[in-house]
Formats: sequence, C-alpha cells, structure tokens
Amino acid sequence: MTKKEKLLHQSLKLIHEKGFKATTIRDIAASMDCDVANVYNFIDSKQGLLESHLFSINEEFHLRFDEINNSSFEPIEKIKRIVGIYIDLTFAKPYQASLLVNEWRHLKEPKLSRFIKEREKFEIKVKKLIKQGIKDGSIRKVDVDIATYTLLSSVRWLFNKVASGNLKVNRIEVEKQLLDFVLCGLTV
Repeated sequence: MTKKEKLLHQSLKLIHEKGFKATTIRDIAASMDCDVANVYNFIDSKQGLLESHLFSINEEFHLRFDEINNSSFEPIEKIKRIVGIYIDLTFAKPYQASLLVNEWRHLKEPKLSRFIKEREKFEIKVKKLIKQGIKDGSIRKVDVDIATYTLLSSVRWLFNKVASGNLKVNRIEVEKQLLDFVLCGLTV
C-alpha cells in the first residue's frame, strides 16, 4: 500500500469512527504520525475527501446495479444479486460504504443536492423492481414503499459490523442469511 493509500484508508477509518464533523485534518495527521502539511500533499480538503470517496462508491454501486437491472433475470433474482453487490462492496470497502449511509449529509451544495437526486433515482429503481415482481407474481402484494425501505435498511447496517471486525460470520453466510430474511418477507 502506498503512503497515499494508507493516508486515505486511515482518513476514512477515522471518519467512520469519529464521524465526519468530529474528524479533523490534525487527527488524520496524528494517526499517520506526520505533519498537517503532509496530509495536504494527498488531499485538498476534508470536504474534497468526502466528495471523491462518496461519489466514487456511489457510482460503482449504481453501475453494478444497472448491469443487473438491465439483465434478463427475473425481478426476484435481480433483488438477490443487488443484495449480493451491496454485500460485496461493503466487505471490500466498508469505510466508503459508511459514507453512503451516514456521512453524505455533510456534503455541501451543490454536491448535496446531486447526491440526494442519485439516492432518489436508486430508490425508484428498487421500487420498479418490486412492482415488477408483484406483477409477475414472484413477490406478494405489499406496499412498495415499505418493501423498498425494508430491503434497503436490511443491508445498510452491514458496513458497521464489517468495519469494526465484529461480524461473526463470513461474507457468504451474511448473504445467505440476509437473503433468507428479506425474501421470506417478499416471496409468495
């Protein structure tokens, strides 16, 4: 890992542990045992760090979601695979995933409005998938909003357990258990 990669990793870890507002550039420098000026060799600002990592993980997630959504799979299979990509990205990048859940609120305009629109687009895509599943009979008739937010909230907590190392099961078992839980509530 390069010094820049270490610094970015440590910065995201601190933001996860302390929160975006409470984490300072001084904290980042101290955790890397370097001067504050050295931190600015790698990042332009704390806000810039948040923006770049948040939009990067968001874009990666949307691209992978769209690949699945544009496939010929049935809606219920698409939902399974979407849960899978969320788990994959969370295990691979837990600190970036935490930005998606918690820290996006600290974006400044116009980036905040842009991110909110992206988030809303994603929720609309999930709602459409659930509606398709209801229409084809693979998902029982449910309130689409409740089903959407239940599905999304069932995976959004995962980053915290992965980042803290307190997860007692492996990635495959997490996916199996989450899907069992989510799908038993959705399938006919």
